[in-house]
Amino acid sequence: MADEHFPGWHGTTIIGVRKGGTVVVAGDGQVSLGPTVIKGTARKVRRLSPGGMDVVAGFAGSTADAFTLLERLEAKLEATPGQLARAAVELAKDWRMDKYLKNLEAMLIVTDGKDLFVITGAGDVLEPENDVAAIGSGGNFALAAARGLMTSDKDAETVAREAMAIAAEICVYTNGNLTVETITG
Repeated sequence: MADEHFPGWHGTTIIGVRKGGTVVVAGDGQVSLGPTVIKGTARKVRRLSPGGMDVVAGFAGSTADAFTLLERLEAKLEATPGQLARAAVELAKDWRMDKYLKNLEAMLIVTDGKDLFVITGAGDVLEPENDVAAIGSGGNFALAAARGLMTSDKDAETVAREAMAIAAEICVYTNGNLTVETITG
């Protein structure tokens, strides 16, 4: 749900690739306001460790909104240790129903190394087909590139990095300054 007063922040591509028992989440570092690059080194992929559980999350959208969602996800993970799917569904329900949360402008890719999900403000918790998920301004470019690379002998990190490089060449809101986190299931 777009707000007509929302300043037009763009500039994220996040990809999650699962291959060979490894999941890689990579994100670019560009944040733009309209046609202006505000920052090129933002860190939009984070490692969370609620209750000793290892989870990697990447976000697209408003940074403050994403941090709010990451805090809520951590709380859900602490309440449901070792159950990423349940925590993701609980977060998505809250996000869709809560008066404050439903106005947040962000999307998440989360993984514990076994499961890989996209969580949206529409109440969706999506498991990607073909072991690739992508969100953000260049998400469709990265998704298409990664799906094409998945049949190669390349490992998950190489697929993610090469897909992000392709997205950065096509999407003006995506740069090649990557944060990459790897996790095994």
